[in-house]
This record gives sequence, structure tokens and C-alpha cells, in this order.
Amino acid sequence: MSSYTWQTSSYCAQGEACLNVAADATGVKVTESSDPDGVILHTTPEAFASLTHALKTGSPSPYIDVAHAPDGLVRVGGVVTTTHEKWDAFVLGVRAGEFDHFGQGAAR
Repeated sequence: MSSYTWQTSSYCAQGEACLNVAADATGVKVTESSDPDGVILHTTPEAFASLTHALKTGSPSPYIDVAHAPDGLVRVGGVVTTTHEKWDAFVLGVRAGEFDHFGQGAAR
């Protein structure tokens, strides 16, 4: 895994088998646990805050597209691909406020 300090939802079924979120001076990163050194969605704290707000309210995110594909996969930002199970665990963590600090201070 890369040098980022990744956080996963406490709702993930198998420890780190979920979407991972990290932050550094350049912004917020999102990746799939099965590919932590591969594809990483790089975004701003503002865009990430809008995604978490959208997931909490059931509205679409204006900055990060989430597509549920017929093949059972979820594509986040057109970059990260995960399973519905991992996505659902991530959403539960978002709704519980586990990722709020990644977007703190960001306007929604």
C-alpha cells in the first residue's frame, strides 16, 4: 500500500476490504482496497464534502459522479471501481460521520 494513511469504514465486512480514503496537502484520495497502489481518485476537500453530503441526503453529488453499473460494480468519479457490498459499507460509514473530517471546512 502507498505511503498514505488510509481509513476505511467501520462497516467493512473484512477489515480493509472496502473503499479507502486518505488526505494530504494536495487533497483527498479515494481508492479500492483490492487495488491500493493502483487507481486513486484525487479530489479536493470541497468535492469530497459534497460527495459525503450527497450520500447523507440522497441527492446527486455535483462534483464526483457515482455510477451503479449493471455488472454489479460501482464506479466512483469515473476512476475507482468497487463492488456494491464495499460501496454500501462505505456509505454506511459516511452516514455515520466517519469521513467528515476529510471535508472539514469545505463549503457544501
